[in-house]
Amino acid sequence: MATRPGPLTEWPWQWMGSFKYLVLAPAALHTAHRLVTKGWGDMNLAYATMLPALLLRMIHNQIWISLSRHQTARRKHIIVDRSLEFDQVDRESSWDDQIIFNGLFFYLAYVAVPNVSQMPVWRTEGVIITALLHIGPVEFLYYWFHRALHHHFLYSRYHSHHHASIVTEPITSVIHPFAEQVVYFLLFSIPTMTPTFMGCGSVLAVVLYITYIDFMNNMGHCNFELVPKRFFHAFPPLKYLMYTPSFHSLHHTQFRTNYSLFMPFYDYIYNTMDNSTDELYERTLKGTEETPDLVHLTHMTNLRSTYHLRVGIASIASRPSDNPVWYMWMIWPVAWLSMVLAWVYGSSAFVIESLNLKKFKMQTWAIPRYNFHYGFIWQRKSINSLIEKAILDADGRGVRVLSLGLLNQAWWPYFRNRLSPRFF
Repeated sequence: MATRPGPLTEWPWQWMGSFKYLVLAPAALHTAHRLVTKGWGDMNLAYATMLPALLLRMIHNQIWISLSRHQTARRKHIIVDRSLEFDQVDRESSWDDQIIFNGLFFYLAYVAVPNVSQMPVWRTEGVIITALLHIGPVEFLYYWFHRALHHHFLYSRYHSHHHASIVTEPITSVIHPFAEQVVYFLLFSIPTMTPTFMGCGSVLAVVLYITYIDFMNNMGHCNFELVPKRFFHAFPPLKYLMYTPSFHSLHHTQFRTNYSLFMPFYDYIYNTMDNSTDELYERTLKGTEETPDLVHLTHMTNLRSTYHLRVGIASIASRPSDNPVWYMWMIWPVAWLSMVLAWVYGSSAFVIESLNLKKFKMQTWAIPRYNFHYGFIWQRKSINSLIEKAILDADGRGVRVLSLGLLNQAWWPYFRNRLSPRFF
């Protein structure tokens, strides 16, 4: 919440809690009615793309959330070395509000604008217009609107809600008061609706532009650096056309610099580029491998435990494992896919959590295997190799204390005589 909340701060469906998706019920019922009365033949491409586009956005955001939390746990390329506050976790749990709003916007645009229902899959001239409108008006208007939001009047009533997150995560990018988010939607509708009114819009252009917005928003709010330096060496002007996580992180820590949306050239033009931008990028990209004092080596239990990892889904992980959420059955394929990927490509333990207890650093590592794997005789050699590799890695990095969790403890006698004395 902003320090002095202004009008239209809360989202209209905030009072509905977890039932907020019911605001999309009229659109869903209208779609069902059309299918029953007119059949699939009346379903044009733009209308049929709405729901898949919303689901794609949710999956896209969840991938960034999982990637960010895994990399933050590793801590090698960390930018702001601070932990997340519980208030921030709760505040950012509503990151899907903007997707619901986007769905309503799509539906209303389809009903109100005749050209939307006639959009083809692809129009090259429309894509070019979309790109030019983003580079020109959108980036320029966003820059000055963003600077206006940092005026004390608007900042205290609206934008301070976003800046309450000093340590950013990908979903921090969409945590804004309702009124502020409405302005962003109007701004980003310029490159999508202008070609539509001109008669050269296309479904794929809209989907790709929204995917670009989500990608850049999520990437720029990561708390670790991931943009390779070779990109800027291969094409030096790229530094004016694409920001980095360290660039935007400075905006959240310094507040009065690095205002640009995705393309920093306006910060160069108006002299609001932070002087430490390049140095922070170089330092965090190089990174430092953190050596924990204690490593707890565990493994996943059942398929549902995947969601309870730090990289999993927060709305599920926040509940007891024996009291799953109602929509768990819908995402079982994801659990099976993660199990198969872990089984096939899981060649080493991975960090799932890092904790700092004053000066004591602790990490939890997980073997990419589940309980049932430990019961297979033909899996014992593979599990043995994974545990040995993890233990020797911890030993080589200078870890002072190592503990084995769950079924990994059965392997302790085998490794006991192979470790450095400091483990005992």
